[in-house]
Amino acid sequence: MPVLRQLPGWAWIGGGVLAFIAGIVNAAGYMGFRHQSITNLTGSSSLLGVALGTGDSGEAWHWALSIGAFVTGAVLSGLIVQQRTLKLGRRYGAALVLESLLLFAAVPLLDAGSSIGLYLAAMGAGLQNGMASTYSGMVFRTTHVSGMFTDLGIYIGQRLRGLDVDTLRIRVCVLVVVTFTLGGAAGALLFRVLQERTLLIPAVLTGLCGVTYGLYCQYTMKSATGINAD
Repeated sequence: MPVLRQLPGWAWIGGGVLAFIAGIVNAAGYMGFRHQSITNLTGSSSLLGVALGTGDSGEAWHWALSIGAFVTGAVLSGLIVQQRTLKLGRRYGAALVLESLLLFAAVPLLDAGSSIGLYLAAMGAGLQNGMASTYSGMVFRTTHVSGMFTDLGIYIGQRLRGLDVDTLRIRVCVLVVVTFTLGGAAGALLFRVLQERTLLIPAVLTGLCGVTYGLYCQYTMKSATGINAD
């Protein structure tokens, strides 16, 4: 029998909101002036390989910088959060506020057609993805869904064989896939009105998430301290 596991309520809410935000960011990237993905590196790596193979040095530099920016964001996440285990009280709030600032900084550059805005947005996406921590052996990612679809396929196959499956992992996969897709739809609708300034919306949402999370941590910790004192 599988081990029953639970994910904290704040993690469900935060994971869904962050996947939704990532969906908006990626949709804005695809619909923007370079029509590129921002929140994952599969396509970027392929296009870097194509540019290297065709000898297009300008495109090669662009994709190398995009990938490097994403990795830099993940490095920053490691420096800030410093934990692998999902646990209330870690410095996720600070990481989210930094992501918000990166997205805000990207907007005027994107509006001017500068690729530097894409690099800043990619750095923010890498920062967010790096925040996703391991919980009971399960990796919680919010900026791309390839692994989620793979896991869902594996679990469907296992279920068809009559095997026990990790129901928590299935619910996490469904949550991220659905909210990321809805974020993409919202991003497309917003882009019709705001164009490159669409990233203002995820910038605001990410900042609010960071501040709200920080306040929630303080309240929870104070409440726990009061209970222990009693």
